[in-house]
Amino acid sequence: MFKAKLSLAAAALLLTLPVLQGCVPAAIVGGAAVGVMSAHDRRSTGTQTDDETIEWKASLGIPAPYKDLTHANFTSYNRRLLITGETNSAESKSAIEEAARRVEGVREVYNELGVGAPSSLGSRSNDGYITSKLKARLVDSNQISANHIKVVTERGIAYLMGVVNEREAKVAIAVARTTAGVLKVVNVMEVVDEAETRRLDNQTLGSRTPPPQSAPVENR
Repeated sequence: MFKAKLSLAAAALLLTLPVLQGCVPAAIVGGAAVGVMSAHDRRSTGTQTDDETIEWKASLGIPAPYKDLTHANFTSYNRRLLITGETNSAESKSAIEEAARRVEGVREVYNELGVGAPSSLGSRSNDGYITSKLKARLVDSNQISANHIKVVTERGIAYLMGVVNEREAKVAIAVARTTAGVLKVVNVMEVVDEAETRRLDNQTLGSRTPPPQSAPVENR
């Protein structure tokens, strides 16, 4: 019962995330929650800030002739930039990618813009719901930390980002593929060896102040 309640609470919190994605910079919103998430993030706080800045600059950098004809989302993870959404032509898709590549700090660009009319509000709401379900299922799997996976859903296509090892990548893909509503899974995760993920996790935990030692207990 407790686990079920926890999963529902996590899903309720995650439902708010698609709304917060449009805020610039995102770190300003929900300071306490963001602080908790950052403490378990394999990226350094500096890289997280860089990612937020990259997203902001890329969204502002859409060439003027295409701004009103494009619905684009920019998601940066470890300075690897994913572009999703819709634009009206192959020409505008290419121009938006070129502008994104010029943003300072970007390592790689994955241009997943679809060519066509902007998605409807209903479609975007459904994508947000799918993202929330997928994140909740990652939590329920007990095999991977949901904080290590960034999920972006566009037109029923689930994009997975993060810094993970091979085992974690396989778990995330398996969960995504079996989540209701997901039409396709696109793997944009950065896969490193297990020694590197352990190093990153230890580095993150090492930066936190250890809790005070608990008093001993004697049983009579």
